[in-house]
Order: sequence, then structure tokens, then C-alpha cells
Amino acid sequence: MDIREINDEYSVSGQITVEDLDAIAAMGFKSIVCHRPDHEEAGQPEFSTIAARAKELGIETAHVPVGPMGVTVEAVNGMVDALDELPRPMLGYCRSGMRSMKTYEQTRHIRG
Repeated sequence: MDIREINDEYSVSGQITVEDLDAIAAMGFKSIVCHRPDHEEAGQPEFSTIAARAKELGIETAHVPVGPMGVTVEAVNGMVDALDELPRPMLGYCRSGMRSMKTYEQTRHIRG
């Protein structure tokens, strides 16, 4: 797990596993946003599995998938909603962390 801090409220990572969630909770993350569509790659954990364990640990979650079309208006709006509704610090993840970073960056002009 390679977590890269963007700022005080948001960090990004490549794909996380259920086993990573205890460490994520210990690092103080209060919410997680998944930017990866389910079934994008064989062997990838489904978002619902990650979300169920996160809930047990008191971490809130949102699924804002960014697929082959790239960061869409819907994804940006979903990320704005997640940032408005979920506690921080927040961890965004996808396969490499790039979609999570790009989606967050595109919310800045909306959020100010």
C-alpha cells in the first residue's frame, strides 16, 4: 500500500485490500472513496467487500467509479458530494491512485 498525501484532507493510493483497512484506520483516515469500477481487473476486491470491513472499523465510504471514459462530470459531482458529506482525512483509491488524484483535482474549481 503506497499512500500519497495530497493535502491535509485527502490522500490517494493504489488498490487497497480488506487486510489493509486496519492499518488505514490506525493512520486516522475517517473515510474512503473508491474510484475504481468493480470487475475492472481479475482478482480485484469488490467495493462492497471493502465497504463492509471499513464500516466495521468506523470508516465511511463512497463509490465514485471512474471508468474508461476518464473523469466525467458525474464522477466530479460524486466526488464533490463525498467531500461535502464524508469526514476527513479521506483516502481515495483506484488501481494506481491517478484517477483518485485527477478526480479530486477537478473538484477544486467547484469547491473553491
